[in-house]
Amino acid sequence: MSDAPRFLADYADRYATDPRAACRDWLRDAGYGLFLHYGLYSLLGRHEWVQLRETIPVAEYATLADRFTAENFDADAIAEFAVDAGMKYVNLTTRHHDGFCLFKTAHCDFQSLNSPCGRDLVAELATACDKQGLGLCLYYSHGRDWWHPHSAGNDEWGGSAHPQYDPPEPRYVVGPEHNLQHYLDFMTAQITELLTQYGPIAAIWLDGIAVPASGDRSKWRCQELYDHIHSLQPQVLVSYKQGLLHTEDFYAPEHKAVDVGDDNRILEVCTTMTPGSWGYDQSKAGQHKTVDQVWDELRKARAGRYNLLLNTGPLPDGSLDPEDELTLRAIGRRLRADHLA
Repeated sequence: MSDAPRFLADYADRYATDPRAACRDWLRDAGYGLFLHYGLYSLLGRHEWVQLRETIPVAEYATLADRFTAENFDADAIAEFAVDAGMKYVNLTTRHHDGFCLFKTAHCDFQSLNSPCGRDLVAELATACDKQGLGLCLYYSHGRDWWHPHSAGNDEWGGSAHPQYDPPEPRYVVGPEHNLQHYLDFMTAQITELLTQYGPIAAIWLDGIAVPASGDRSKWRCQELYDHIHSLQPQVLVSYKQGLLHTEDFYAPEHKAVDVGDDNRILEVCTTMTPGSWGYDQSKAGQHKTVDQVWDELRKARAGRYNLLLNTGPLPDGSLDPEDELTLRAIGRRLRADHLA
């Protein structure tokens, strides 16, 4: 009997000899996935970068956790929706740039379990995806972090590493006391939790590439992190947007395919239903992608031989945006009836 994860059931023979190659084959064939940007920023409904854009102080922003209930975040409904929409995998923001975690972690208190939500949303989604045979990818903000005291600061890594606070944000350690290694150790510990608490994971999907790419990227010791990730689960893949070291298992640029100089590496283009925003933006209601626009994105992906990872931002209560739900269910019906050219 094969010990392949359920989402790799059709690749069991390959998994028996090379689990990571089996997962790459699966991802290449999967073609279409669901991206979910959900967190404290969803409560404000003004873009997932609202903390930086409006220079909300860290302590003030953190009070949003007191209102985070996720009362209508229904992992089973999300997984069933992804299947109905014709998708083969789901990617969830486990921890975005604001530092708030949607999972149980021993390494910070800033997490959903310490909010009125009181739940581990990653655990719920992992169980639901496994039931449906969906691969689960876990987004984790790596280079850009507006919460951790020792994350990269603007002095060395560029103006968007942290919000432009004036006066300076007291939480951030600066000068000779700043130690990036503290932050790297923190991230390694959290990613270890993500790969040891929730069963088989398809991919760790890193974000924030502009920060390490703006300076001496060797200071981030990313290859050590990649090797550690691969050691924890035999099939798990790693991406870091369009490639930081170009040793990643696949590339995941935003909005359009890019030439990464490697025709054999898997390419996944991520884009969003909401113009200009990945998180819920209440001002963009009625402006989301239409059925025909999504269908065109899928046709381009098929013709270009890359995957489409299509994002929707759940509402503040965690429910799927009804505008996107209607559109993507219609896409699912079309996929079942038609063949993409």
